[in-house]
Amino acid sequence: MTARQESEFIEKIIVPRASAEQLFRAYKVSKRLDDDISAVCAAFNIRLENGVIADARVAFGGMAAIPKRASACETVLRNAPFNSATLERACAALAEDFTPLSDFRASKEYRLLSAQNLLRKYFIELQTPHIETRVTAYV
Repeated sequence: MTARQESEFIEKIIVPRASAEQLFRAYKVSKRLDDDISAVCAAFNIRLENGVIADARVAFGGMAAIPKRASACETVLRNAPFNSATLERACAALAEDFTPLSDFRASKEYRLLSAQNLLRKYFIELQTPHIETRVTAYV
């Protein structure tokens, strides 16, 4: 939804170029890789400064009626050290951010665990940037 009036149109959308300090990844869990509605999708963008998470943006689709930012998770991550203890606190905070729905694609338990595991995957990939993990999930 936008705030535009009936006679107005969106001329352009500007997406700022990510800086080298921003670490962005997006993931999708679905029955098929292409052309399928995901059970869970995630987008993560953090900015690291000297081993500390200076800023964090975490968003999920499939966890609520509409895609939504995970504000409790982001709060845990901001100004925290980039380590496994921070990661596990952030994963626990996802349960505060979402009460996932259950439908034919996935149960609420599966969705929450998938969201937590996608966050773990993101951290693993950032710790070993030369390795890109490839996971196929079947619902």
